[in-house]
Amino acid sequence: MEVTGPSFRLFCMSEVVRHIGRNVKIGRDVRIWNFTYIGSDTEIGDETKIGSLVHVDYGVRIGCRCKIEGSAYIPPLTVIGDDVFVGPGVVFTNDPYPMSPKMVGVIVEDGAVICAGAMLKAGVRVGAKAVVGMGAVVTKDVPPEVVVFGNPARVKYSLDEYLEKKREWEEGS
Repeated sequence: MEVTGPSFRLFCMSEVVRHIGRNVKIGRDVRIWNFTYIGSDTEIGDETKIGSLVHVDYGVRIGCRCKIEGSAYIPPLTVIGDDVFVGPGVVFTNDPYPMSPKMVGVIVEDGAVICAGAMLKAGVRVGAKAVVGMGAVVTKDVPPEVVVFGNPARVKYSLDEYLEKKREWEEGS
């Protein structure tokens, strides 16, 4: 049995369930996996992949060639640039003083990497090509081309140092 409506499809338990809201703009070659929620008035750029169990709320902008892993939460007003990686279980927030009617989104600039389990405070900006380490609690803006991790997240090294560590690991050194 399939039930359809103006903005969603609901299938039997043996089928995939996903919700795509109204006025959603989805680019070319976008892949949206199972059990994913995409809120109304959201934009998703070309060649972006969104994993299972991701919640992308209304009014979110996601750039081209992004990869958003499973169980991430992306609330209203979040803006994600091009070529961004969002690891599994990442949580963005948009309400610095719950439950305020005034919200502010997180901005993630092009080429940034947000690793698994990171949590980002409402209103912070993650700079271009910055890396937010796994489990980091980001309470302040992250400058471009640095690596931050910890609670609270602090700059630990430069992007060049990170890329060198990554190269050494990949080559087995």
